[in-house]
Amino acid sequence: MSETIRLGVPLSAKNDEIAQTNRTIFREAGCTVINMISSPGSGKTSVLEHMGKKWGKKLGVITGDIQTTLDAERIAAAGAQAVQIETGGACHLTASMISKALPSLDLAGCEMLVIENVGNLVCPSTYYLGEDCKVAVLSVAEGDEKPAKYPALFVRAHAVIINKVDLLPYVRFDMQRAMDDCRKLNARVKLFPLSCTTGQGMDAWFAYCDELRGR
Repeated sequence: MSETIRLGVPLSAKNDEIAQTNRTIFREAGCTVINMISSPGSGKTSVLEHMGKKWGKKLGVITGDIQTTLDAERIAAAGAQAVQIETGGACHLTASMISKALPSLDLAGCEMLVIENVGNLVCPSTYYLGEDCKVAVLSVAEGDEKPAKYPALFVRAHAVIINKVDLLPYVRFDMQRAMDDCRKLNARVKLFPLSCTTGQGMDAWFAYCDELRGR
């Protein structure tokens, strides 16, 4: 004999409620928030290191990993405020996790906060954390088919960083295909091919961040 249990409230409702509280806190602090999502190894942390060197403590980063504080240590060494969340196995960050991490940051001195989500192209894309926008990071080493294969993230992304373009001579990656697939999913998406190794494209990314911050 089986029993059906009907839930009157969506399971995501509590997350969304906390996310709205986070959003209010961010707005009151005058802090622009990016939820940065990618697969492991795309180079998110390297991008954040460059941002930390440019903006210092005006940049806050909450970084999520299943285990270790390695990313937060790298970002803090670059000059930014950094807090690590160890999820202990969870494949994405939640609004509650972000809420608990906020007291560790000086939001009054923070003009931009980047939430570096757990490396995963699927789970983090549907969870709202209170951010202003989502940014996807894709590296050329991963393959140009990723936007088509994982549309849930790319259809929601306000911007896509295509990282490690310095490796293009050594890998099979059709830049035009990847960019076209991103635009098919989201006609308004901003695209930023760049290299953290050479610095190519970094100024355009910085300019976009300044635009988000109203600078």
